[in-house]
Amino acid sequence: MPWAILGLTATLVSAEPVVLQSDEFARHAAHFAATDAETVVNLVPDADAWDWMRDRVPLFTCSDADVEEIYWFRWWALRKHLTRDEASGHMVFTEFITKPKPVSSALGHELMEGRWLRDQQPFDETVLYWLRGHEGGPQPHLHKYSQWLQYALWQRWMVTGDTATLVGFTDELLADYERWETSNRRDDGLFWQADVWDAMEESLSGGRHVKNVRPTISAYMAGNLWALAEITRLTGRDTLSGQLYAKAGALRAQVVQTLWDEERTFFTSLTEELERIPVREQIGFIPWYFGLPAPERGYERAWAQLKDPAGFHAPFGITTAERRDPRFRSHGVGTCEWDGAVWPFATSQTLTAMAKVLRDYPQDVIDRQDYFDAFITYTRSQRYDGDAYIGEYQDEVSGQWLKGRHPRSYWYNHSTYADLLISGVVGLRPREDNVLEIDPLLPAGTWTWFCLDNVRYRGRDITILWDRDGTKFGRGAGLRVWVDGREVAQADELSKLEVTL
Repeated sequence: MPWAILGLTATLVSAEPVVLQSDEFARHAAHFAATDAETVVNLVPDADAWDWMRDRVPLFTCSDADVEEIYWFRWWALRKHLTRDEASGHMVFTEFITKPKPVSSALGHELMEGRWLRDQQPFDETVLYWLRGHEGGPQPHLHKYSQWLQYALWQRWMVTGDTATLVGFTDELLADYERWETSNRRDDGLFWQADVWDAMEESLSGGRHVKNVRPTISAYMAGNLWALAEITRLTGRDTLSGQLYAKAGALRAQVVQTLWDEERTFFTSLTEELERIPVREQIGFIPWYFGLPAPERGYERAWAQLKDPAGFHAPFGITTAERRDPRFRSHGVGTCEWDGAVWPFATSQTLTAMAKVLRDYPQDVIDRQDYFDAFITYTRSQRYDGDAYIGEYQDEVSGQWLKGRHPRSYWYNHSTYADLLISGVVGLRPREDNVLEIDPLLPAGTWTWFCLDNVRYRGRDITILWDRDGTKFGRGAGLRVWVDGREVAQADELSKLEVTL
């Protein structure tokens, strides 16, 4: 049944691409459909995938065929997860293709990725499902897993500029944070979580029944507080906003002071009694996702572990625990072990955090080539028997997907990719002001060309093009930017550009 008949029509803000033509990318959707048995059909079947994608997905092409294919594949796979909750009537995205009930652990990833679609209705309804979809209130299982909902919604607003929708959820978002304080806040102000409810069972620093202080949830809550301060500022509730800024600042300082391990030069977990757990895990990079560590204080030394083969660097990606630890990959295979295997969920978080370090933290530990290398490894890892694929987790050396052909692992919707490409590699960096910032993390001497076209950003249509010698697109050499069809900026080399909208 065509997707329009199922109530998925929306008022799309149409625009003509400046450089690219939509239908030249239909071949990707056709190819993916040809390799898919489609054992699960949600709101948009494979046969209608391109009709749905054509006017929603920003157009992208580049001189690396693998990156282009995985970009389109990830949007195609995301579409497979769009369903409708019968009880609430709202559209919502699932995480497991075989489980019709959504899971909250990846909600932040879904909002960060989906903010780039020209049609935000599915994500507006996803938020409605979680915050008002159970008898007018929040879903009971919203708090089953740690998540950074408030922060992700604020980040989405930076792209969409839809203030009315964001502030319309203010009271629910405040209540959601207060619930976290009631359930998981310690007397000292930090937050605890069992690893299973961080969505990472069998970690080296946790347990299913222990209340450890982990870099995950305390950093999430600091980010959520800061976002709530920003959101309430938009509503004019200045007194409350000031109080939330103060709370966010205090939690930020406490997370950094308490979880920083000077001996290991890393953010590590603590037991319930605040005893240091002597292992580096990938979650130690999460504080930078929310900008918690202050720049130029030496914390960036932690990022040396990203490149160290004894740390987190492996042939098929960033490991979830340091490879030098004697317990690395010791918990078995196939039952959700985050004791070292590569996990796209965490890879997305780390690359997002890494982009922030490269732009906001003066340091000489990592550079843009390191980011790009990690992004390309992530890209190349998304294969199964040669076909584009995204699953649950994989062997760090062979690249084997550890759930094998288990149906629940197909199209696993618990990570980002397009967001890393758009905001990271291409460099469209969302901001809260009226300045369009383009800061590509693509290193010089890599791609000879790319084009990101028809991106909807704060009510404007953006095109970003890189053509090293001007021969690919015939629009001139170098980096060029269009807003609503008008060229507004250019540079001979890959460099930071800023334009007032």
